[in-house]
Amino acid sequence: MIPCVRFSIATALVAIALHARAAITVTDDTGATVTLSAPAQRVISLAPHVTELLYAAGGGSKLVGAVSYSDYPPEAKQLPRVGDNKALDLERIIALKPDLIVVWRHGNAQRQLDRLREMHVPLFFSEPHHLDDVAVSLIKLGQLLGTSPAADAAAAAYRQGIARLRTQYAGRPRVSVFYQVWDQPLMTLNGEHMISDVIALCGGNNVFAKLEPLVPTVSTEAVLAANPEAIFTAAPGATRPDAPLPQLDTWRAWPNLKAVANNNLFAIDGDLINRPAPRIAQGAKQMCEDLELARSRRKSGAQ
Repeated sequence: MIPCVRFSIATALVAIALHARAAITVTDDTGATVTLSAPAQRVISLAPHVTELLYAAGGGSKLVGAVSYSDYPPEAKQLPRVGDNKALDLERIIALKPDLIVVWRHGNAQRQLDRLREMHVPLFFSEPHHLDDVAVSLIKLGQLLGTSPAADAAAAAYRQGIARLRTQYAGRPRVSVFYQVWDQPLMTLNGEHMISDVIALCGGNNVFAKLEPLVPTVSTEAVLAANPEAIFTAAPGATRPDAPLPQLDTWRAWPNLKAVANNNLFAIDGDLINRPAPRIAQGAKQMCEDLELARSRRKSGAQ
């Protein structure tokens, strides 16, 4: 009997060791530790940018649910919907039996997040603040999904794209920029937002970088006083530089504003610039090209 007992104990110890070795532990964007006993197989995304990150990380086949506006890549449109950034369908989430939920803290109500915690399903909070964080997010999600080869490749490709832009525009003359989030009330972004990172990458200066909070409200008078050389906003779909921009055309009432005088009113596809996911590299490329156009108009004195 003793040899059998010893064998059983040894087997149990080996099993415990293997289980411990298989456990996956990462730190999410709130600093919390997320541990899975094995790669996630049933994942729910609670933000459109999260859906993009999960697909880019090689986890598309593991997604079983997503919130509204999760529309990229195209196959994401077929995922079952579990609510939106204002209200989650908790019953639907439970029915889908997720083993990982990827959450956007600022987009989901705290009360509903507390309900999700009560489900005892691991939560990974995705809140990339800087351009480099996108690659880090891809790598961590790849670890949680067991898709590290695909995730690491996507992270490397993203980093290379950002590095090319950084090298190309690092020495360019600075351009002062006002980024308009909304027109009524007039809202912008401070220096902690990822879009401010994009502005800096392209050789621009966010004229309201020092304001609080992350998305501050400003006055028309404050914009006129800052007198930016270029004004940007987000718009649905690709927008030509010379296309009508109703949300920016109101600035034409002040022809002496530098951005108006040189016709530097630009719109970028909101899906490319607003979502902290790999496609923001495309939005950054567009902004860099627009700011280069603004520089050329400065030199030529174009009105």
